[in-house]
Amino acid sequence: MKRIVALLAVLALGLSLAQVRVGIAFDAGGKFDRSFNQSAWEGAQKAAKDFGVKLFDFEPADPSQVGQGIRTFAEEGFDLVIGVGFANEPAITATAKEFPKVNFAVIDAVPGEGKLPNAVGLVFREHEGSFLVGYIAGKMSRTGVVGFIGGMDIPLIHKFEAGFRAGAEYAFKEDKIQGKVLVGYVGNTPAAWNDPAKAKEIAASQVRQGADIIYAAAGGSGLGLIDYVKQAKCLKEGGAIRFVRKADPYAKVPKYADYTKTCGTDGTKATPLFFIGVDANQNYLGDTDNNPNTLNHGLTSMMKRVDVATYEVIKSVVQKAFKGGVREFGLVNNGVGYALDEYNKALIPAAVVSKLEVLKQQIIKGQLKVPEKR
Repeated sequence: MKRIVALLAVLALGLSLAQVRVGIAFDAGGKFDRSFNQSAWEGAQKAAKDFGVKLFDFEPADPSQVGQGIRTFAEEGFDLVIGVGFANEPAITATAKEFPKVNFAVIDAVPGEGKLPNAVGLVFREHEGSFLVGYIAGKMSRTGVVGFIGGMDIPLIHKFEAGFRAGAEYAFKEDKIQGKVLVGYVGNTPAAWNDPAKAKEIAASQVRQGADIIYAAAGGSGLGLIDYVKQAKCLKEGGAIRFVRKADPYAKVPKYADYTKTCGTDGTKATPLFFIGVDANQNYLGDTDNNPNTLNHGLTSMMKRVDVATYEVIKSVVQKAFKGGVREFGLVNNGVGYALDEYNKALIPAAVVSKLEVLKQQIIKGQLKVPEKR
């Protein structure tokens, strides 16, 4: 009997030691930013559930702490250390060189120029997904003016801007509209990812200039745009604000009580304000009355599947198939796209959805080139 108990104890210890341990270091904004970081966390949680992985995480208290925690995970001999966001790349690169037996991954950057066998960069073709939501904005704008709010003014976010602008301009040209894309950035430091008040100011300024649909690629700061849109609710024609599309595409969408009280019932005089979410599906955040069947202020979201990338890299470690270098996620492998669900299905016409699928295939086949730089 004692031998059996001892054997069971050894087996239990072996299983414990065999359990894959993953450390995930977040970017500024934290794991519950309802956007970029949270998407990574959800992917990691799914992997933990599917594969029995043990998760540990580190959240920076302020931007200066981004990158910390990575070395601690490595010193503990974790099987995989993930840095969420390009700001973690320097720490991942340095630590990967020092701990060659530990696997590392960075989301939105390439560690060691892609030459480290134990480190992989998980990058995205954000401009492709942004083109699609830009097309939606251009087709659905009543004023012919749409807005873009970036977080930190860097090349990565310029990809979002460039794709969005190209998509909106494609739609404007298709409908023979002299449209306009307004652009604003929250800041030039990592603090720009977590400043919803500044994003709210930019949103207010863009709406005053006629923007009725605004896309934010700004991490936690994007919540400021969402708050503003839900508070302001609509844009009324008058003064410098003119509707280039007189027909109300939302006439048959039931309005919630506060919208009618603020904006009235005449769609020729007022049009709803909309935000376009980013990274995760943020459509539900536009629901003001817990009823997806009434007007929702989330027009769509640009899905950057950080959750999928996180899940896949953890899976590769569990299956002992991890490879260093670069993994890219775009339209061709469903790494980016746009969100269509119960919250926005009444807002986007079937004809627009059909055209989006055509555009998607043209981009995948290389027939339609989407710019990456502004």
